[in-house]
Parts: sequence; C-alpha cells; structure tokens
Amino acid sequence: MDNRRFKAFIVAFAAVFTFLLLMMVKKDDSKVNIGKSDFQIENGRLTPEALWALGRIADVAVSPDGSKIAYQVSYYSVEENASHTVIYVMNSDGSNVKLLTGTAVSEHSPAWMDNEHIAYLSAKDGIQQIWCMDVNGKHRKMLSSAERDIEGFLFSPDMSHVLTVMSVPNPLVKEKQYDDLPKASGMIADDLMFRHWDSWTTSVPHPFVSAFDGNKIAADAIDLLEGEPYESPMLPFGGIEQFAWSPDGKNIAYTCRKKVGAEYSKSTDSDIYLYNIESGKTINLCKLDGAEDKNMGYDINPKFSSDGRFIAWQSMERDGYESDINRLYVMDLEDYSKWSVSDGFDSNVDNFIWARERDYLFFIGSWQGRMSLFSADLNGNILTINDDVCDYNSLVWTNDRNLIVTRQSMRFATEIFLVDIRRGLAEKLSHENDHIFSQLNNIRVDARVVKTSDGKDMLAWVVFPPDFDETKKYPTLLFCEGGPQNMVSQFWSYRWNFRIMADNGYIIVAPNRRGLPGFGKKWLEDISGDYGGQCMSDLLSAIDDISKEPYVDKERLGCVGASFGGYSVYWLAGHHDGRFKCFIAHDGIFNLEQQFLETEEMWFPYWDMGGPYWEKNEVTERTYATSPHLFADKWDTPILCIHGEKDYRVLYSQAISAFQAARLRGVTAELLLFPDENHWVNKPQNGVLWQRTYFNWLDKWLK
Repeated sequence: MDNRRFKAFIVAFAAVFTFLLLMMVKKDDSKVNIGKSDFQIENGRLTPEALWALGRIADVAVSPDGSKIAYQVSYYSVEENASHTVIYVMNSDGSNVKLLTGTAVSEHSPAWMDNEHIAYLSAKDGIQQIWCMDVNGKHRKMLSSAERDIEGFLFSPDMSHVLTVMSVPNPLVKEKQYDDLPKASGMIADDLMFRHWDSWTTSVPHPFVSAFDGNKIAADAIDLLEGEPYESPMLPFGGIEQFAWSPDGKNIAYTCRKKVGAEYSKSTDSDIYLYNIESGKTINLCKLDGAEDKNMGYDINPKFSSDGRFIAWQSMERDGYESDINRLYVMDLEDYSKWSVSDGFDSNVDNFIWARERDYLFFIGSWQGRMSLFSADLNGNILTINDDVCDYNSLVWTNDRNLIVTRQSMRFATEIFLVDIRRGLAEKLSHENDHIFSQLNNIRVDARVVKTSDGKDMLAWVVFPPDFDETKKYPTLLFCEGGPQNMVSQFWSYRWNFRIMADNGYIIVAPNRRGLPGFGKKWLEDISGDYGGQCMSDLLSAIDDISKEPYVDKERLGCVGASFGGYSVYWLAGHHDGRFKCFIAHDGIFNLEQQFLETEEMWFPYWDMGGPYWEKNEVTERTYATSPHLFADKWDTPILCIHGEKDYRVLYSQAISAFQAARLRGVTAELLLFPDENHWVNKPQNGVLWQRTYFNWLDKWLK
C-alpha cells in the first residue's frame, strides 16, 4: 500500500472510529440526560408529554436510625423512547435532597446496610449486580460477581448473608430440539403455562443465599430450590417482598407455589416456606401436619415480628379464586398456631408492617374507594389510622414510631409522606413533581352515591374539568374498571389518567360496580359467574344517574375501559340502547369461549366463568350466553379497539375479532395494535401514541 493510500486509510479509519465513539458517547449521554424535567405546561392542562415528564417514585427505604430516606425515581424520555432510574437521599423531614447516582446505567432498589451505606442494583458488563455507596454517593464498589442478573436482594439482619433472586433455566422447557437446526425459533410445549403475562416460561426466578463478609458476596450461592421447576418469587409481579429474614438471621421465609403445568395453571395455592440456613431444611408453614386450616389459596409476603416469635402474611382462603379477600394471618412460631387478625375488616389487606412492639400490625386496606391505613392487634381489634381521599402504598418505620409511606390520588402522582400514627395526620416530604403540578389548573373530585337497579348504594367517583361551570354542558365518560375485581380507588395511572381526561374537557364517572373490593365480601363476589348481570346494570345506573345533572350533555356520552373494562365496553356496545356516541376498549375480552382457551392463568376462567364452555351447568351457560360477540349484531356505535400483541392474559385476537366484527357490520371502527406491548403500555412513545389516539377518537365523536 503506497503512502497516499495508507494515509487515506488512516484518515478513513479515524473518521469511522471517531463516529462510532461519538455514537457510543451520545447513546450513554442520552441515558444520563434522561432526568428530572423542567417541562413547561401550556394553558394549565396536563398533556401526554407532561404525563411522561413526571418522575415516578418507588422503593422507599429508611436508614436504621431513622434520620435519612433513600428512594428511587424513574424518568422517561419520549424523544429517546427510554427510561433511566436514579437514587436520591433526603433527611427524614424532607430536607436536604441529594441525587446520589447519575451514571449511564440505571441504579435502583436502594437498601440501607447501616446508617452510612446504601446497597443498590446496577449493571456491570451487562449483568445486574449488587453495589454499595456511602450516603453522599461516593466510594462505590461492586459487592457481587454473579454470572446472571440479580433481580432483587435482601441482607440478613446481622449482615452475614444475603438473599438474591436470579432466574435459572426452566428444567421443564427444552428450547433446542435438534443440533442441526441452530436457527430454528420454534418451541414445543407439551403442558400448560408454557407462557405467562408477556413471555415464554423458559426460565424461573429462584432465591439464592450467599455469605457476606462486609466486602464481597461469596460466589458459591446456595439455590433454595435447586433443580426444582418452581418459581419464587411468583410471576409475573412478585418481588423481594415475598421473602423475609428472621431477626436472628437463621431462617428465611419465602413464598412459592410448588406446582407445574396444568396443575399450576388452575391453582392459586401458594404457601409460605421456612428455610433454615444452617441445616438446609425447609418446612411448609401453611400445611403443617395436623393443622386444620391448610391455607388453600394465595399465601404471600411473610414478615417476622421484631422478636422473631411471630410471622405474619397475606392469605386467601380458597384455591383457584385469585380475587378472594386477602386476610392478614399471624402464626406463633412457638407452637405453630395461626389465625387471622383481619376478620373484622370485610375487605383486602393490601400491604402491612409489624409495629415496633410485636403486639400490633399496621396495614393498608381497600375500603370505600380508597387505600387507607389501619391497625390491628393480635386479637383482631382494628382501628382506622388515616382515611384521607387518597391511596397509600408502601410502609416503612421511622425511629420515632411514625410511618413513612407513599401516597397518590386522582389529582396527584405518587409522593413520599410521613404519617403520625397517633394523630393520623399525613405530612408531605418529597416534592418530586411539584414543579409540574404547580402549573396545572385545579380539578374537582367528588364521591357520589348512586342507587343501583336493585336498590343498593354504590360509590362512584366523579371528576370534573378545571374551571367547571354548572351552567354549561359537558361531554361525559363512563369509566369501566378492569380486574374484574380491582377497586376504583384514588389511583394515579399513566394511561387511564382521570386528570388528563378532565383537562381535555370531560366529566368522568367511575363507579365501584358489583364485583369490586372495599364494599364487603358479598359485593365483591356478586360478579363471579354473572359477567353480563348486575355488574353491567350497575355501570348503566352510574351513567344514567350522572346524566340527570343539567351540566351533563346526554347527547355526548362516551364509554371507555380496559381488560374486564374492555369486556364491559364490548358488552355495553350491544346493550346500551343508544346512550353512548362512542366506545373505546383496551385489551378487552370480546369472545368468552375464545378467552377460556387462550388465556394463560386458567384458575381465573375456571372460577369466574364456571369452567369451560363444553361443561354445561347453570354458571357456564349463563356466563357464555353473555359473551359480547353474541351481540355484535346490535352494534351501531363507533368503536376504537386497542390491544398489545405481547398480551398473553387477553390475546390480541380479541381486539382484531371485535374490530372486524364492527367493520363487517358497517360500524365505524378503528384498531390500534402495539406489537411490543403487553396488557399495559410501557414505552414512552407508545404511551403518547395511545393518549393521542384515545383523545382524537373521543373528540371526533363527542366534541
């Protein structure tokens, strides 16, 4: 190669190398730059872009001496279509907020090691490891050296061991069938639960225990479920909350459903197991020999009392009923007696924490359209601590016997609060999104009592637009809740957000119809086997009731909902008698027979539908007779069908079927499919597209 060509080669190589380096730097910088936004609001209205500019608080942890609070915030960039998670620390009174992390990779799941050091998760060479840093974000070091992602961790009280969660290959799944077909992508299944939520069950999470010397986590971790095809924590939503160390550090309580295949797909019978790290022996606390109560439903989230004598967990009574009332169970580990301390609370215990003394527990419970704070003693005496119009979520103790919590409402996103348990007063500590909410117009949220068709009182939340004027008429939306047994509480959603709907000029009525928790066991269970019955009448009662108001324009009513709310929309499309001018269904069930054979968690249709459609009994015949597809001949109103193609809970074929039925009927319809989304919409640009499509459709028919 002559000099000229050599120089040209060097110049070209340098240019290419510099370009690639800049691209790498740009990619890293884009992630680092995804942080707290100074988003400017126009006209005081919440927009899809503003919604995605909000920081999302999670994983709040209080230092052992109660002086500091560490927490994570996730930020999203619509432009980058990506997110980045960072860790903050502040004093326990909310002062002196510091950003501790800001590297190119997300750092999350903070946990205090002592009063001066915080452990957290972050990736190294593409593998998520446990790291630690001091309270100023300095002196960082990697504690683990795992060969696979660490998905969660929990140090023992004496800091001599650490429990980690890592996924291992599912021994029941064989992806590679033939050595001479290395590029074949097909997977063969010979039993049920071959996929779950949005992924194939080629791996399962397992708990591991490793020794920790204060500097390094030992590499020779012990798999508590070695060689077993079971998952712990339980998919798809279980996390580190499904484990607990005993105060002496000798035992680990863990949650597991030790079933596979068809048995797993039809059962909710998970148990609490106690593993001794010295002997390696495990006992099932839920099914001890001689016990009368075998705890046949979900048993999850164990927590030890401070002295280790008692262990508590959330427990459902019946196998196969995933929406059974969640009770708060306590076991005395001296004699293995167990009992419920929440029988006097006729609803769900959604989260709990032991008091500093072992004689009390505090819990978050679903009640009357909100997630409120309660206490229970070991005899089951229950007191209300705080029932503000909001939803409480996480619970952590301070050193002065007050609670650090997260809370949200239909008006405000999640922030951190301190609750004085003696007076029940809540004080806001974090101000993550004040800079955005301070720019928004105020909205009004009212609790309205609606009389149902069978004479019962039903709570409905009514959300009004900013600057609401009773002398004007407004387009109004009926919101149909999903679940089907999820309470319409004071939730803040980044998709089904009532504030953004109100800011777009709509009144929203959101009824707690039959089948929702928070209103007693009978109200909760009246939906099972009766999808097209009283719960649908309740929805119509809510829209008819609000329509009596002079400020509601009865000629501009819409109906929207997701999941079972999507089923409700499809069903009402054939039964609304001209009430509505448009519909929107997201991830809804259109054909119940189709749904029974397509969904992955079979316990749900077995319980709620009464079984498969070929089993003729009173419940199944009533259920399948209410399938929305049977009433498509009565559809006459524009409908928007939305679905994610990675949704394995309700397959996207349901939306395609509904859309095509509408078009073949000559009904105006639109279909929005997301190839890369599951039962939710998680990606920023997809989220903005969802909102724009949603409001374009509503505005087209209601404005």
